Amino acid sequence: MSTSPLTPSEPLIRAEGLSVRFGSRQVLDRVDVAVQPGKVVTLIGPNGAGKTTLVRALLGLVKPSSGSVRRRPGLRIGYMPQRLAVDPTLPLTVRRFLALWRPVTAGRMTAALEQAGVARLADQPVQSISGGEMQRVLLARALLAEPDLLVLDEPDQAVDVHGQAELYARIDAVRRASGCGVLLVSHDLHTVMARTDHVVCLNGHVCCSGHPEDVSRHPEYHSLFGGHAAELAVYLHHHDHAHADDGSLVRTTEGGCCHG
Repeated sequence: MSTSPLTPSEPLIRAEGLSVRFGSRQVLDRVDVAVQPGKVVTLIGPNGAGKTTLVRALLGLVKPSSGSVRRRPGLRIGYMPQRLAVDPTLPLTVRRFLALWRPVTAGRMTAALEQAGVARLADQPVQSISGGEMQRVLLARALLAEPDLLVLDEPDQAVDVHGQAELYARIDAVRRASGCGVLLVSHDLHTVMARTDHVVCLNGHVCCSGHPEDVSRHPEYHSLFGGHAAELAVYLHHHDHAHADDGSLVRTTEGGCCHG
């Protein structure tokens, strides 16, 4: 497998023809994916589709059987796993928990906690915080790397709908402020379609990929998700108008705006 670096003008990370076998089982078959700076790429697919395996192969944690992974030289990656178990007997505050992985200044830790929206939890025991709060602590942990590429494996685990909206708003703010790329794994098709620049629909191989609107209309997408695909279709809000401070519509351009 080739691991040659990318040039600065190329994506942050790129996989080409990536295949992974575990014994006799083919988990991934000739997958292509790339993440550009400042863009959000989302992997969707059913359980067992190989999404986490693909992420682990991109991170160098799983050895592909064929294909190539290329990374920009000096690429800094912040990784947020699906979940992280903490021994309930360990006397760990959030601050001490974050310091376990890398030496970090107090200022940098505070900044990461603020970016994730959990600065108020810094001195709380990790065992006392909610599942949604823990996910944002894990986001802060990923941000300590000051990443060029933020890799998020189902970050909305154990997070309610309101918490998901806040979490993804935080991720979007980080992307806009730093220009980092984001590789996101999710089962939540509503969230995927609203929050991403490029979707890769995976089921051992790439079923379809492209702009969220295009993927949502693709026959392979509908075949994979069945009747749920129509129920979860993206609502595309083309912002061809302006609003007053109270939210009322004050101007439209050709095509208008559909509300309902």
